[in-house]
Amino acid sequence: MARYSKKAGQEVKKAMHERKRGTLKSGKSNKRVTNRKQAIAIGLSKARKSGAKVPRKKSTRSRRSR
Repeated sequence: MARYSKKAGQEVKKAMHERKRGTLKSGKSNKRVTNRKQAIAIGLSKARKSGAKVPRKKSTRSRRSR
């Protein structure tokens, strides 16, 4: 069975296209995105918000200060 839905793929494709044209911007800072991985992450995030089938984000372990 597919991990990602078609809608998720379309969102990522759209984000990559915007990045290539130089119009994709990140969240609060509103800076232009040039990193490929960041563009994919933005596409998946948008897909998640729209309710598409996307696996959960991997949770990060908190480090204990020493």
